[in-house]
Amino acid sequence: MLLNYMNMDLSKVKMVVTDMDGTLLNSKHEVSPQFFSLFEELKRRDIQFVAASGRQYNSIADKLHPIKDQITIVAENGAYVRQQEKELLATPLPPETIANALAILKDIEGVHPILCGKTNAYLNGNSDQFINKLKEYYTEFTVIDDITQFKGEILKIAIYHFESSEKYIYPAVQHLEAELQVKVSGANWLDLSHRNANKGYALQQLQDQYNIGKNETMVFGDYNNDLEMLAMADFSYAMANAHTNVLEVANYTTRSNDDFGVESVLEALIHSQQL
Repeated sequence: MLLNYMNMDLSKVKMVVTDMDGTLLNSKHEVSPQFFSLFEELKRRDIQFVAASGRQYNSIADKLHPIKDQITIVAENGAYVRQQEKELLATPLPPETIANALAILKDIEGVHPILCGKTNAYLNGNSDQFINKLKEYYTEFTVIDDITQFKGEILKIAIYHFESSEKYIYPAVQHLEAELQVKVSGANWLDLSHRNANKGYALQQLQDQYNIGKNETMVFGDYNNDLEMLAMADFSYAMANAHTNVLEVANYTTRSNDDFGVESVLEALIHSQQL
């Protein structure tokens, strides 16, 4: 159900948190000029803005380049949180966990795993088609001969399937949920990360830091990797284009990402907090 935002009391909201793909970004992976104008109004009202995504830090910062030094960025589904040059949270995967996951993925046809570090990602160079697709989501990545031999710090394993992550990847890794976050994060993406690495945990740390409660937090999301952070806000919004799981748990809905769903709610928020 699409709600009438003007009848809602948004006057106490102090933090806005939004996912990127399928939420703030339209289907062309663009941020609207309207959003940047609305951000300036949020800033005037001392409302914290947080971009929370499965994307890498550099990719989020690139999409929000005009304001990247004025916001908090939650990257890699909560495994990495940063404000400007200040690292607030990093939750790496143990090397043995990475090795076990890659061994499982090796036997799944048509998957493309990526090892995600803080500011760079690593992948095998066996598919030009996938590398071209990857460029939309990762601004910094390195092709190496064999990712199973990589020894650096890794925060997340992102896995892509050209047809469906939920159909072809999730059944093979579902059993890992006892020890890992296993998140279908998009129609083609699935992410494996530390148990404590999720957007909800990251948001809770920020709420504690700024002494902001659930009743003062507004969150927007569209996919399963947003479920935990939606639970951390009384003003939780599912996009009209959201996964059914998100539509079920969010307290409210808004229009689709191609129909300025986030912006329409932010306009109501700003109207409720006129200076």
